[in-house]
Amino acid sequence: MSERGGRRLALLVAGAFFMENLDATIISTAAPDMAASLGVRPVDVNLAMTAYLIALAVFIPVSGWAADRYGARRVFACAIVVFTVASALCAAAGGLPELVAMRVLQGAGGAMMVPVGRLAVLRATRKADLLRAVAYLTWPGLLAPVLAPALGGLLTTYASWRWIFLINVPLGVVALPLALRMVPDLRDAQRPALDWAGFVLGGAGLGAVVYGLELFGGPSAAWGAAAAWLGAGTVICALTVRHLLRSDRPLLDLSIMRVPTFRVSNASGSLFRAAISAVPFLLPLMFQEAFGWSAVTAGLVLIAVFAGNIAIKPLTTPMLRRFGFRTVIVVNGVATAVTFVLCALLGPHTPLILVVCALFASGVCRSVSLSAYNTIGFADIGPDRTSGASALTSTVQQLATGLGIALAALALRAAQPLAPLLGLGGPAAAYQVALLLLALLPLAAVAEAVRLRRDAGAVVTGPPSLIRPERADR
Repeated sequence: MSERGGRRLALLVAGAFFMENLDATIISTAAPDMAASLGVRPVDVNLAMTAYLIALAVFIPVSGWAADRYGARRVFACAIVVFTVASALCAAAGGLPELVAMRVLQGAGGAMMVPVGRLAVLRATRKADLLRAVAYLTWPGLLAPVLAPALGGLLTTYASWRWIFLINVPLGVVALPLALRMVPDLRDAQRPALDWAGFVLGGAGLGAVVYGLELFGGPSAAWGAAAAWLGAGTVICALTVRHLLRSDRPLLDLSIMRVPTFRVSNASGSLFRAAISAVPFLLPLMFQEAFGWSAVTAGLVLIAVFAGNIAIKPLTTPMLRRFGFRTVIVVNGVATAVTFVLCALLGPHTPLILVVCALFASGVCRSVSLSAYNTIGFADIGPDRTSGASALTSTVQQLATGLGIALAALALRAAQPLAPLLGLGGPAAAYQVALLLLALLPLAAVAEAVRLRRDAGAVVTGPPSLIRPERADR
């Protein structure tokens, strides 16, 4: 595929990623209006969000097998159809059970879009062009969590909560013919059989873990049930890992974790993703409850994070080429922790310009690190292992996002008794301590990255004619 065609394919897949990521959290700000319309309590609407996230966790692992067996083009196009139709049905829902059922269907479609779309881009892109292609795939994960509160608040305030789902319909209608024309028909000639034991065990374990993490993000009264679900899910996931390591054709190939660059991307990268998933959960709450801002104002101010994401994009690739993945990941991990401290120093009387600057700096650091982690993960993965690597990466990232929200809730809970001991008072004290605790996560992520070789990922950042790819198992 030509460079221009590869860029268009990456942008198409990035648009699909944006729809999937946006719908994961956009209904959070619309919950009160949705509850009034559906005749339920606002807290009950969270079930619709949880159902979507569980469907993602259950079906993402099977996406790699589906692409190998039926072809990336067919699976990706079908996923767009399912997601679009389910979005329209969510908008037409007349009750909570109907909405939850359609959210499960929507999540199943989204689960296939994410790894299969990434797989199509990775297989159609040369190693030398991988950095640019992954940069296109990174921005939806940066933009959607930041834009979701603002967009959800605006649509709910000035239109209707049903437009939260209806906006996906024209996007899906445009994306479908483009997918049929642009996505290559990639598949495994051997047409592998599905690992049913891995699918059932993995789906049950991941679903329980995600549900437990979601409960941790709610009121403390539900934390007992959260611990029970999380414990059960962890046990089932351990059984799943045992099965996958023994299976001849596992649903997820865990042996890929032996590749150092892939392991860093998904191990220390998960800690980093958990950290940056926690902040969009905490900051809107702090702005509204401690600063007294409206939901719309809090959502709009968070767009400064996205501005930082976009502003640094032109410099990310030159930075990685100049300093290498190890240096950028380590230095930027420390810088990310510093931005958490800056956010912790904000107060109700902080000038708005300083709040915007702190959020902008946070966006810059998020963008650089995510681009580095997402790219280096596939630097040393051969074409025959790309399908399994894509499915495993999507599964790990989904769990990391849920873990981040749970850790944010736990940090906020722990911060309430800690704040007086540290001599902090006022309505923002607990949030400030929680942000300081969460600053430890990007620092912990640096520990694994320090062990990378200095030239790790050079096959992606260096001139192709001068780079000799290393063996993946070294």
